[in-house]
Amino acid sequence: MSVIDTVTRDLLDKTEFLTIVTEGPDGPHVVGNWGDYLRRLGFDEDRLVLPAGYYRKTEENLQRNKRVQVLVASRSVQGSHGPGQGCVLRGTGVILEEGELAERAKAAFPWARGALVITVESVDTQL
Repeated sequence: MSVIDTVTRDLLDKTEFLTIVTEGPDGPHVVGNWGDYLRRLGFDEDRLVLPAGYYRKTEENLQRNKRVQVLVASRSVQGSHGPGQGCVLRGTGVILEEGELAERAKAAFPWARGALVITVESVDTQL
């Protein structure tokens, strides 16, 4: 069964920006990525693939604790109370510098050193 449901898929298809949160020794660490970058590399039933440029602190955090949260939103997706829907995707992440996903990221984005791959375990809608 797909973790990424129809509403979440619609959000991922329309979001402009993603907020990515990892946990470091000093607390939460927040980075972002563009929605069109996600769409170029793809997402499926339970996985997001994003280009990883620097993301050094994110990588350090993921090596200690693979837990990650991603916030996406779009005003063009109908929400529960009007226009606008968001969701938090929770799961685990890893930065890959080798392999098929890393090579796909590097080919699409010459500045990327690899791919941030997030395995989604749960989704909670917001708004």
